[in-house]
Amino acid sequence: MAYMLLIVEAQGERRLRAAEEGRALYGKMLDYTASLKRRGLLLASESLRSSAARLSIRAGRQSIVDGPFTEAKELVGGFFLLGCATREQALGLAAECPAAEWATVEVREIGPCYE
Repeated sequence: MAYMLLIVEAQGERRLRAAEEGRALYGKMLDYTASLKRRGLLLASESLRSSAARLSIRAGRQSIVDGPFTEAKELVGGFFLLGCATREQALGLAAECPAAEWATVEVREIGPCYE
């Protein structure tokens, strides 16, 4: 089974960190990524920038809204796509993630949206 760990951060938190602290936290995340790779669990991972755009199509009309989105209280700062045997294993790996100390790590199983 595949599980995605979404790193959900408070909007604007990155800007509040000193550069040295930001680099240190990023280093911890790189170490975590390397650990997942060594164990053969990592399928993909990326950091995400805070800038974004939202696209929707309603009644054939396309709308694009560029962020930042002032109404958003959180942002998805990155993800890890993992190959895990069980939900419990995915939750255990989420608990190892350094970001759990300053963000929320959301765990989702990959699967069809309709069954």
